[in-house]
Amino acid sequence: MDSLEDKVVAITGASSGIGAATARRLARAGATVVLGARRADRLDALASEICAAGGRAVGVAVDVTRAEDLDLLVETAVSTYGRLDVLVGSAGIGPISPMTARRRTDWDAMIDVNLRGVLHGVDAALPVFERQGRGHLVTIVSTAGLKIVPTMAVYAATKNAVRTVLEGLRQESTDGTLKTTAISPGYVRTEFGDSVTDPVIRAEIGRNMADFALDPDDVARAVEFVVDQPWEVEIGELSIRPTRQG
Repeated sequence: MDSLEDKVVAITGASSGIGAATARRLARAGATVVLGARRADRLDALASEICAAGGRAVGVAVDVTRAEDLDLLVETAVSTYGRLDVLVGSAGIGPISPMTARRRTDWDAMIDVNLRGVLHGVDAALPVFERQGRGHLVTIVSTAGLKIVPTMAVYAATKNAVRTVLEGLRQESTDGTLKTTAISPGYVRTEFGDSVTDPVIRAEIGRNMADFALDPDDVARAVEFVVDQPWEVEIGELSIRPTRQG
């Protein structure tokens, strides 16, 4: 396996949930982590925690809907640590509801964060990866795109759009300089439910999370696995869900 001690990893959505768990796990494995999210106070606390444990971390206030913020995240990695090896896209929201609710503002928000936010990261990272001769895009997608269910039509559409972008990029990059990975988690105990605007759906998701959801570190372990492969091995897609999830 490639040594994580040689890798600089930038992570969006790093202030909580899967992003924060990934930062902790990769830092423990020796990677240098550059943390991006909107909540700067949480990033500072997480970076301090990682550094106190002997790791290397720095936080950058990032709103993934702003392309310039992703540029700053990538620039911080390069200017501070000399390179960027992996960009983990973990920022995402899910204000899900039935299509008949016609929550257009929520639809726009999911498109802006879940799809455009990923594209902004790709756009920021590609020039650096090209200069270096290699780079890895790891993006948290969702099993919602694999099994379409009521209330998740737009959310699933954004996730499947990302899956399509990554596969298209993979096929454009078979010269061995770029790897793409889409990781699709099922239910995970995160703040995802907080963005759900429909109170009935939010309550149902809360019950399922409390009942059988995965710990965020379970997904972080999957991220570590795909990042830790030899360079000639590319894991394009990986699904991880609770054994009790339908």
